[in-house]
Amino acid sequence: MDGWKDYQLLDMGNGQKLERYGRFTVVRPEQQAMGAPALPKAQWDRADAVFSGDVEEEGPGRWRYNKQLPETWHMKYGAVTYNGRFMSFRHLGVFPEQAAHWDWVQQQIKAANRPLKVLNLFGYTGLASLLPAAAGAHVTHVDASKKAIGWARENQVLSGLDDKPIRWICDDAMKFVQREVRRGNTYDGIILDPPKYGRGPKGEVWDFFTSMPEMLALLRQLLSPKAQFMILTSYAIRSSFIASHELVLEHLGGLPGTLESGELAIREQAGGRLLSTSLFSRWSAPKGDAQ
Repeated sequence: MDGWKDYQLLDMGNGQKLERYGRFTVVRPEQQAMGAPALPKAQWDRADAVFSGDVEEEGPGRWRYNKQLPETWHMKYGAVTYNGRFMSFRHLGVFPEQAAHWDWVQQQIKAANRPLKVLNLFGYTGLASLLPAAAGAHVTHVDASKKAIGWARENQVLSGLDDKPIRWICDDAMKFVQREVRRGNTYDGIILDPPKYGRGPKGEVWDFFTSMPEMLALLRQLLSPKAQFMILTSYAIRSSFIASHELVLEHLGGLPGTLESGELAIREQAGGRLLSTSLFSRWSAPKGDAQ
């Protein structure tokens, strides 16, 4: 997180993490934080907000505030300014570990040296759409939540990116992709950041382990002949990056280029330990071949 002024993992331990989002510090449950905290308890006790409830990433709960806090506050990453919010499912509007992918995607856009068509599925509050758009890409942002898309468009206005070519689409990701395949549309870059479980606008069920093979088969058809990249991030930690790698390889194995897989992790400030957050697989075209 070097150079990002609006986020820090301050400490972790005993199943919790202490973080700073902009000017506020928060405590949230974290199953991966199995060690002991490095900072004194008094520093944890001074946190502005504490989340209690289900320890699952998508589990419900509630926030306890130690002082009066605003409904939203502004934070910044690169060219994007975005709103933070305290959500009932312990989120605050951004997944910090994705910064590694945001930077990588912008590098891919620059390397292509041409305007890329990028598809962002399960786009949430839009940072992974706004940053590519700011770098010159034409972006299609898909999410099943009207509220999330409204939040993403707020972030677009905050960032002064109203003039950038972004299509905002509220739809079930699988149904959208199926229609795009039938239409013969293609994309030069695909960002795929699905939940473990989810529901579309009409109750469509998404399950990572049963839905992902079909999704990848469809996305292979959506990659253009001059495709530059594709990223899959998985928060299904009971899987493994090897399983993710093999699944993506099965569907993209015929493509030249580089496929790399691993874990996304955040390094804490207090003790320097790494907090594993998610798994990823990402493919990029050979240098010079996608232009």
